[in-house]
Amino acid sequence: MSTFTVHDAKARLSELIAMAERGDEVIVARGSVPAVRLVPVLPTETAERRPGTAAGLFVVPADFDDPLPEGILAAFR
Repeated sequence: MSTFTVHDAKARLSELIAMAERGDEVIVARGSVPAVRLVPVLPTETAERRPGTAAGLFVVPADFDDPLPEGILAAFR
């Protein structure tokens, strides 16, 4: 674990980012109080999306497209 002051972090940001990407724990402190930890952003896995995979999980109610009550309509005016 490496700790740097905010002043040092400003001056060496590229180096600290590289350290975090390598897996090193990088802490930035205000004075002697730790404030933040730099961590790399990991790539997210994107699964193939297929239409119909949620079929049957939701049923549209029969009154879905009925007119709204006057009180609710008034809120939109």
